[in-house]
Amino acid sequence: MQSDELADFLRRRREAIRPAEVGLAEGPRRRTAGLRREEVAMLAGMSSDYVVRLEQGRSSQPSTQMLAALSRALRLSDDERDHLFHLAGHQPVPADGTARLARAGLLRMLDLLVGTPALVVSDLGETLAQNRAALLLVGEQTAYTGDRRFHVYRWFTDPRVPENHPPEERAHLARAIVSDLRAVAGRRHDDPTLVRLIAALTAESEGFRTLWAEHEVGVRRADRKTFVHPRVGPVQMNCETLVTPDQRQLLLVLTPADAAARERLDLLNVIGLQAFPAGV
Repeated sequence: MQSDELADFLRRRREAIRPAEVGLAEGPRRRTAGLRREEVAMLAGMSSDYVVRLEQGRSSQPSTQMLAALSRALRLSDDERDHLFHLAGHQPVPADGTARLARAGLLRMLDLLVGTPALVVSDLGETLAQNRAALLLVGEQTAYTGDRRFHVYRWFTDPRVPENHPPEERAHLARAIVSDLRAVAGRRHDDPTLVRLIAALTAESEGFRTLWAEHEVGVRRADRKTFVHPRVGPVQMNCETLVTPDQRQLLLVLTPADAAARERLDLLNVIGLQAFPAGV
């Protein structure tokens, strides 16, 4: 671990980011050109004291989870993220199916979509980042661990997840989820994470086994689905995806399908944060 270099790099990256880039107000009394340490701490989900100790070279070696959170908070590019890992004495996250950091370019696009629900999702269905509008609509999606971090696993093992959509849409959504996973499996048949996920689903879900055996393939680039929100009721959304060149991550953008959906999204912004029962 190169403590002094790490401290200098974190400090300079913090000072280079304008608050508006991460959705924060500039404020009339701001004396620093970039983010405050407490703002970085808030964005990264860690204590302000820890950020101070990192910038002063007094901390113990940060974990890879801490580095991933700092990378997201500071909007680091892929090269900058790798550099951060090296300075902290860790190997960078591999650029394969096990990588769990949203690409910097997708994070920047996420920041621009103020008021429009959007998520950065891996091709295996793990939510890597989401904006506030998505948090209001579908709840926190980035805190799951183990196999539950994959939407397909939650769909077929947690009966609450399909209930977030009306009954008439569930069969279509289940089939689409499985056919999308089939397409990923064709590209990455030897990926150990994917192999383990499919094995777990096959063992635990008869519904998944049935659909998987049909060998339907289909990449979801656009769709329409209805989210049954616990406070505002059904919200019908058009779902569009922008995919990275390597097809490992995508930006999922949700736009209102009609005037009623727009009104309910506006109402959510007034109500504020409301826990959503279980996954998208």
